[in-house]
Amino acid sequence: MKTYSAKPSDIQKKWVLINAEGVVLGRLATIIANRLRGKHKPTFTPHMDCGDNVIVINAEKVRITGRKPTDREFFWHTGYPGGIKSRTPKETLEGKHPERVIEKAVERMVPRGPLGRQQMSNLRVYAGTAHPHEGQQPETLDVAAMNAKNKRSSSRG
Repeated sequence: MKTYSAKPSDIQKKWVLINAEGVVLGRLATIIANRLRGKHKPTFTPHMDCGDNVIVINAEKVRITGRKPTDREFFWHTGYPGGIKSRTPKETLEGKHPERVIEKAVERMVPRGPLGRQQMSNLRVYAGTAHPHEGQQPETLDVAAMNAKNKRSSSRG
């Protein structure tokens, strides 16, 4: 028996809509990363972009459990002396671009390199409920109903 390897003509991409309201961030990010890579399909091929296009709405209402909203810090450096900066997930969610919390969580789960960047271009995250992709007729994926642990009613912070 030979190993199946998908050709570009064999790949069929779907559009998936995910509502992030009340869903735990890490669990949501793993589901999105697997959808972007195409690992949920039987025709998964590691070196091809065979994943789906994913639309995430209500990104500002995602849940972060425990003390992670305030205790976890992400650092970066500006390139200037003494230019180390940090930001907590809570500051990002309350800031101007709350959708970046989900984008960065998924980005850290997708492989680095040209293929990972191509797969990340198939992710669209919106802070509110409106999105401009109604023409693609995305099918809704209810992440909260997949597992009882995926949805949390309240969180600290």
